[in-house]
Amino acid sequence: MQDEVFSDDVQNYIYLLKNGNKMIIFGTDGWRGLIARDFTFDNIQKVALATARYVKKEFKNNPSVVIGYDTRFLSKEFAQEVALVLASQGIIVHITEKFSSTPQVSFHTKQKGANIGVVITASHNPPEYNGFKMKASFGGPATPHQIARLEGELKGVLSKSPIINFKPMDFYLNTRKIRPFDAKESYIRNIKKKLDIEAIRNAKIKVLYDPMHGAGIETMKDILPDAEEIHGTYNPSFGELHHPEPIGENLFFLIEKVRSGKYDIGLATDGDADRLGAVDEEGNFVDAHRIFVITMKYLFEHKKKRGAVAKTISLTSMVNKYCEKHKITLHETPVGFKYIAELMSKEKILIGGEESGGFGTVLHIPERDGIFNGMLLLEIMAIRKKSLKELSKELDEEFGIHRFQRRDVRVTTQLKKQILSGCEKSPKMLGRYPVLGNSTLDGFKFFVDGGWLLIRASGTEPLIRFYSEADSLSKVNELLDEGMKLKK
Repeated sequence: MQDEVFSDDVQNYIYLLKNGNKMIIFGTDGWRGLIARDFTFDNIQKVALATARYVKKEFKNNPSVVIGYDTRFLSKEFAQEVALVLASQGIIVHITEKFSSTPQVSFHTKQKGANIGVVITASHNPPEYNGFKMKASFGGPATPHQIARLEGELKGVLSKSPIINFKPMDFYLNTRKIRPFDAKESYIRNIKKKLDIEAIRNAKIKVLYDPMHGAGIETMKDILPDAEEIHGTYNPSFGELHHPEPIGENLFFLIEKVRSGKYDIGLATDGDADRLGAVDEEGNFVDAHRIFVITMKYLFEHKKKRGAVAKTISLTSMVNKYCEKHKITLHETPVGFKYIAELMSKEKILIGGEESGGFGTVLHIPERDGIFNGMLLLEIMAIRKKSLKELSKELDEEFGIHRFQRRDVRVTTQLKKQILSGCEKSPKMLGRYPVLGNSTLDGFKFFVDGGWLLIRASGTEPLIRFYSEADSLSKVNELLDEGMKLKK
C-alpha cells in the first residue's frame, strides 16, 4: 500500500516507523509523540536510560534529577517509569507528589540544586500526544548543547537496545533514592514575594481563569482566592477544548463567559501552564505579541528594570521599534524558548519570549510561566490603573497598527518538502507586495512594506506554520494566502 493513501499524523508516523531510530526526535521543545504509537513505556525507558547516562557523565558527584508531570493520559505512570530507571542508575530522584506545571519543575530544579529536571508533558498539543521535556539546573529549558549531548546518548541506547532492570517503587522510596515532594507550596510562596499581590487585591479586578484542564488547575486561586475558574477539573482528553493551547480560536468558552459574566479580564494557560493567553473585558483576545510589549514597557518604564531583550523571529516588530528607540540591546533567535533561556542564563535579560504565549522576565526564573505572567499582567493593570483594552490601545497609539495571525496546516512529509522547496526559491513578490528582504534564521521570513510573512515547519507536530504581521488585518490574510500558494 502506498504512503499517499494516508495523511496527517498517520503518514508522518509511517515515515518515522520506516526510519527506525527517528521515532524519538527532540524537536523545538523536547520529544513529543503519539501515545501508544511511539510514546510508549518501552521508548520512555530508553529515553530515561539515555538521560541517566548523560547526567552521570556530566555530573559525577551525587547526581540528582527533579521529575514532574502534567494532567495527560498516563503522564503520572510515565513519570514514575522515568524515576525508576534513573534511580536504578544511582541517581537521586525528586518526583512531584501530584501533577505539576513545567514552571514548577524548573523552579524546583534550581531550588533543589538538581542537575536537570524532567517534565512528562506534551504542553499545548492535542490529548493523543505526550512528551518529555528536559530542564537545566539554572531553572529553565535545557540548552541546545545539553539536548545534543542527550541525543548522543540516546543514539547509543537505541543502537544497542540494552535490557533495563529496576526494582519495585517501594524499594527506591524506602532507600530514599526516589523522594516525592510538594511542588506547589514553595512555588506559590515565591511568586507572592515577587509580585505586588496587595495592589492586585486592592484593585478588585474580577478575574476569570481557564487552566484548560491542564497543570494550572487551582493554582491561580491559591494565589488569588477571589479568582474564578473554568475547566478546572482533571480531564486527560481536555473535554470540550481538545486542544489546550491558549490562542483565540481555542478560548471560545472563556471569551463567552468573560462577556456574559462581566469580568475585567480572562486568563488562560496551556496544558503544562507555561504559556499565557488573555482576553480583555469585552471578550477580545489580546495576542501574546501585545502582552509581551505591555510587559516590556512596564518593566522598563515603571519598574525601572534594565537588561537586554530577547525575542524569537516570530515575535512582533514592535519589540524591535521599542528597543531601537530606547537603545536596548535586542537578541533575535530561532523559534524555541530554549534559545531565550540560554541567553537568560548567561546575561541579564529584561524580558525574553516568543509569539506562542511564553516569555520570561528578569523578575522570575529564566522560564516561561503562564501563572506568573498572568499575575504580572494583573499587577500592571492595578498599578497603571488601566484595563487590558486600554493597555492594548496604547500600543496602536505608540507603534501604529500591528496585526498578527498564524495558520497551522497539517501536512504529510511529502507536502512539507514541497512547501519548503517553494520557499527556497526566494519569491520576488507575495501577491501584490514586493519582497524587500528575507531571513533564514528559522524557516523562511519574507519582509514587505509594512509587514512580514514567516513560514516554518513545526518542531513538535506534523505541521507547517504560517505567521504574518502587517499594518492591517486584510494585508495579514493576503500574505498568509500567498504563503500557502508557494507550495505550488
